[in-house]
Amino acid sequence: MADRDPAQDNLFKEIDEELRHEHYAVLWKKYGNYVIGAAVVLVLAVGGYQGWKAYDLHQRTEASATFDIALRATGENKPDEAAAALKVLADSGADGYALLARFNQAALTAKDDTRAGADAYFDIAGDSGVDEIWQGLATIQGVRLILDSGDTNDLSARLTPLMSGNGPWRHSAKELAAVLANRSGDAERAGKLFRELADDATAPQGIRARAAEMNAVLGG
Repeated sequence: MADRDPAQDNLFKEIDEELRHEHYAVLWKKYGNYVIGAAVVLVLAVGGYQGWKAYDLHQRTEASATFDIALRATGENKPDEAAAALKVLADSGADGYALLARFNQAALTAKDDTRAGADAYFDIAGDSGVDEIWQGLATIQGVRLILDSGDTNDLSARLTPLMSGNGPWRHSAKELAAVLANRSGDAERAGKLFRELADDATAPQGIRARAAEMNAVLGG
Protein backbone atom coordinates (compact mmCIF):
# COMPACT_ATOMS: atom_id res chain seq x y z
CA MET A 1 0.00 0.00 0.00
CA ALA A 2 1.44 3.40 -0.99
CA ASP A 3 2.38 5.82 1.70
CA ARG A 4 -0.26 8.51 2.26
CA ASP A 5 0.66 12.11 1.69
CA PRO A 6 0.56 13.98 5.06
CA ALA A 7 -0.44 17.19 3.32
CA GLN A 8 -3.30 15.41 1.62
CA ASP A 9 -4.40 13.91 4.94
CA ASN A 10 -4.42 17.35 6.55
CA LEU A 11 -6.46 18.70 3.68
CA PHE A 12 -8.99 15.92 4.04
CA LYS A 13 -9.20 16.58 7.78
CA GLU A 14 -9.77 20.28 7.21
CA ILE A 15 -12.46 19.56 4.65
CA ASP A 16 -14.07 17.08 7.04
CA GLU A 17 -14.03 19.63 9.88
CA GLU A 18 -15.50 22.30 7.62
CA LEU A 19 -18.25 19.95 6.54
CA ARG A 20 -18.97 19.08 10.18
CA HIS A 21 -19.13 22.77 11.15
CA GLU A 22 -21.32 23.53 8.18
CA HIS A 23 -23.59 20.62 9.07
CA TYR A 24 -23.92 21.76 12.67
CA ALA A 25 -24.50 25.33 11.54
CA VAL A 26 -27.34 24.20 9.30
CA LEU A 27 -28.82 22.10 12.10
CA TRP A 28 -28.51 24.97 14.59
CA LYS A 29 -30.08 27.38 12.15
CA LYS A 30 -32.93 24.95 11.64
CA TYR A 31 -33.44 23.69 15.20
CA GLY A 32 -31.61 26.17 17.41
CA ASN A 33 -34.76 27.98 18.48
CA TYR A 34 -36.29 24.70 19.61
CA VAL A 35 -33.19 23.83 21.61
CA ILE A 36 -33.20 27.23 23.29
CA GLY A 37 -36.93 26.95 23.94
CA ALA A 38 -36.53 23.52 25.48
CA ALA A 39 -33.71 24.79 27.68
CA VAL A 40 -35.82 27.74 28.82
CA VAL A 41 -38.76 25.44 29.59
CA LEU A 42 -36.47 23.13 31.57
CA VAL A 43 -35.06 26.03 33.58
CA LEU A 44 -38.54 27.41 34.26
CA ALA A 45 -39.82 23.96 35.22
CA VAL A 46 -36.97 23.40 37.68
CA GLY A 47 -37.37 26.89 39.09
CA GLY A 48 -41.14 26.50 39.33
CA TYR A 49 -40.83 23.14 41.08
CA GLN A 50 -38.39 24.53 43.61
CA GLY A 51 -40.67 27.51 44.15
CA TRP A 52 -43.66 25.24 44.62
CA LYS A 53 -41.73 23.12 47.13
CA ALA A 54 -40.86 26.23 49.15
CA TYR A 55 -44.47 27.44 49.00
CA ASP A 56 -45.83 24.00 49.94
CA LEU A 57 -43.47 23.76 52.91
CA HIS A 58 -44.52 27.23 54.04
CA GLN A 59 -48.20 26.29 53.77
CA ARG A 60 -47.70 23.06 55.69
CA THR A 61 -45.76 24.84 58.41
CA GLU A 62 -48.47 27.46 58.81
CA ALA A 63 -51.21 24.82 58.84
CA SER A 64 -49.35 22.79 61.45
CA ALA A 65 -48.94 25.87 63.66
CA THR A 66 -52.64 26.75 63.34
CA PHE A 67 -53.69 23.20 64.17
CA ASP A 68 -51.43 23.25 67.22
CA ILE A 69 -53.17 26.44 68.36
CA ALA A 70 -56.55 24.70 67.98
CA LEU A 71 -55.41 21.67 69.99
CA ARG A 72 -53.98 23.79 72.79
CA ALA A 73 -57.11 25.91 72.90
CA THR A 74 -59.25 22.77 73.14
CA GLY A 75 -57.08 21.41 75.93
CA GLU A 76 -57.32 24.71 77.80
CA ASN A 77 -61.12 24.72 77.43
CA LYS A 78 -61.19 27.70 75.08
CA PRO A 79 -63.77 26.51 72.54
CA ASP A 80 -64.16 29.85 70.77
CA GLU A 81 -60.42 30.14 70.16
CA ALA A 82 -60.25 26.51 69.04
CA ALA A 83 -63.24 26.95 66.72
CA ALA A 84 -61.68 30.04 65.13
CA ALA A 85 -58.39 28.24 64.43
CA LEU A 86 -60.18 25.18 63.05
CA LYS A 87 -62.31 27.34 60.76
CA VAL A 88 -59.19 28.90 59.27
CA LEU A 89 -57.83 25.44 58.52
CA ALA A 90 -61.11 24.02 57.24
CA ASP A 91 -61.56 26.95 54.85
CA SER A 92 -57.97 26.99 53.65
CA GLY A 93 -58.01 23.57 52.01
CA ALA A 94 -54.39 23.08 53.09
CA ASP A 95 -53.55 19.45 52.41
CA GLY A 96 -54.90 17.00 55.02
CA TYR A 97 -55.16 19.68 57.68
CA ALA A 98 -58.45 20.95 56.22
CA LEU A 99 -60.06 17.53 56.62
CA LEU A 100 -58.51 17.07 60.05
CA ALA A 101 -59.94 20.44 61.04
CA ARG A 102 -63.42 19.42 59.86
CA PHE A 103 -63.32 16.28 62.02
CA ASN A 104 -62.26 18.33 65.02
CA GLN A 105 -64.92 20.94 64.30
CA ALA A 106 -67.55 18.19 64.37
CA ALA A 107 -66.20 16.84 67.66
CA LEU A 108 -66.12 20.34 69.15
CA THR A 109 -69.67 21.05 67.99
CA ALA A 110 -70.89 17.77 69.48
CA LYS A 111 -69.83 18.89 72.96
CA ASP A 112 -72.57 21.52 72.91
CA ASP A 113 -75.04 20.00 70.47
CA THR A 114 -74.94 16.27 69.77
CA ARG A 115 -77.29 16.43 66.79
CA ALA A 116 -75.36 19.31 65.20
CA GLY A 117 -72.12 17.40 65.75
CA ALA A 118 -73.56 14.32 64.05
CA ASP A 119 -74.74 16.43 61.13
CA ALA A 120 -71.24 17.88 60.80
CA TYR A 121 -69.85 14.35 60.55
CA PHE A 122 -72.52 13.40 58.02
CA ASP A 123 -71.57 16.45 55.94
CA ILE A 124 -68.04 15.05 55.72
CA ALA A 125 -69.42 11.60 54.88
CA GLY A 126 -71.45 13.07 52.03
CA ASP A 127 -68.61 15.12 50.56
CA SER A 128 -67.53 13.50 47.29
CA GLY A 129 -64.19 15.29 47.55
CA VAL A 130 -63.30 13.30 50.65
CA ASP A 131 -61.66 9.88 50.32
CA GLU A 132 -63.97 6.93 50.99
CA ILE A 133 -62.05 5.76 54.04
CA TRP A 134 -62.62 9.12 55.76
CA GLN A 135 -66.23 9.25 54.59
CA GLY A 136 -66.71 5.92 56.34
CA LEU A 137 -65.09 7.13 59.53
CA ALA A 138 -67.28 10.23 59.53
CA THR A 139 -70.38 8.06 59.15
CA ILE A 140 -69.34 5.85 62.08
CA GLN A 141 -68.65 8.88 64.27
CA GLY A 142 -71.94 10.55 63.36
CA VAL A 143 -74.00 7.41 64.03
CA ARG A 144 -72.30 6.85 67.38
CA LEU A 145 -73.22 10.33 68.52
CA ILE A 146 -76.96 9.83 68.02
CA LEU A 147 -77.16 6.05 68.38
CA ASP A 148 -79.76 6.37 71.14
CA SER A 149 -81.71 9.31 69.77
CA GLY A 150 -81.48 9.28 65.97
CA ASP A 151 -83.91 7.75 63.53
CA THR A 152 -83.19 4.01 63.47
CA ASN A 153 -84.00 3.52 59.80
CA ASP A 154 -81.91 6.51 58.71
CA LEU A 155 -78.90 5.44 60.75
CA SER A 156 -79.17 1.83 59.58
CA ALA A 157 -79.27 3.00 55.97
CA ARG A 158 -76.10 5.02 56.51
CA LEU A 159 -74.31 1.97 57.93
CA THR A 160 -75.40 -0.59 55.35
CA PRO A 161 -72.84 0.36 52.63
CA LEU A 162 -70.02 0.09 55.15
CA MET A 163 -70.92 -3.46 56.19
CA SER A 164 -70.27 -5.15 52.85
CA GLY A 165 -67.01 -6.43 51.40
CA ASN A 166 -63.70 -5.97 53.18
CA GLY A 167 -64.03 -2.31 54.06
CA PRO A 168 -62.05 -1.04 57.06
CA TRP A 169 -65.19 0.01 58.95
CA ARG A 170 -67.29 -3.12 58.36
CA HIS A 171 -66.94 -4.45 61.90
CA SER A 172 -67.75 -1.14 63.58
CA ALA A 173 -70.68 -0.63 61.20
CA LYS A 174 -72.04 -4.12 61.90
CA GLU A 175 -71.77 -3.61 65.66
CA LEU A 176 -73.67 -0.33 65.46
CA ALA A 177 -76.25 -1.91 63.15
CA ALA A 178 -76.77 -4.70 65.68
CA VAL A 179 -77.30 -2.16 68.47
CA LEU A 180 -79.82 -0.29 66.31
CA ALA A 181 -81.65 -3.53 65.48
CA ASN A 182 -81.90 -4.38 69.15
CA ARG A 183 -83.10 -0.85 69.92
CA SER A 184 -85.85 -1.13 67.34
CA GLY A 185 -87.02 -4.45 68.82
CA ASP A 186 -85.56 -6.71 66.13
CA ALA A 187 -83.79 -9.09 68.51
CA GLU A 188 -83.42 -11.76 65.84
CA ARG A 189 -81.43 -9.52 63.50
CA ALA A 190 -79.44 -8.09 66.40
CA GLY A 191 -78.51 -11.58 67.61
CA LYS A 192 -77.51 -12.66 64.11
CA LEU A 193 -75.18 -9.68 63.65
CA PHE A 194 -73.66 -10.08 67.11
CA ARG A 195 -73.03 -13.81 66.48
CA GLU A 196 -71.35 -13.03 63.17
CA LEU A 197 -69.06 -10.54 64.88
CA ALA A 198 -68.26 -12.86 67.77
CA ASP A 199 -67.26 -15.60 65.31
CA ASP A 200 -65.33 -13.31 62.98
CA ALA A 201 -61.61 -13.86 63.50
CA THR A 202 -60.84 -10.70 61.51
CA ALA A 203 -62.83 -8.46 63.85
CA PRO A 204 -60.98 -6.43 66.51
CA GLN A 205 -60.85 -8.23 69.86
CA GLY A 206 -62.84 -5.55 71.66
CA ILE A 207 -65.70 -5.75 69.18
CA ARG A 208 -65.71 -9.57 69.30
CA ALA A 209 -65.83 -9.56 73.10
CA ARG A 210 -68.71 -7.06 73.22
CA ALA A 211 -70.56 -9.00 70.52
CA ALA A 212 -70.21 -12.25 72.45
CA GLU A 213 -71.56 -10.60 75.59
CA MET A 214 -74.54 -9.10 73.75
CA ASN A 215 -75.23 -12.41 72.02
CA ALA A 216 -75.32 -14.11 75.41
CA VAL A 217 -77.67 -11.43 76.77
CA LEU A 218 -79.98 -11.95 73.82
CA GLY A 219 -79.95 -15.68 74.44
CA GLY A 220 -77.83 -16.61 71.42
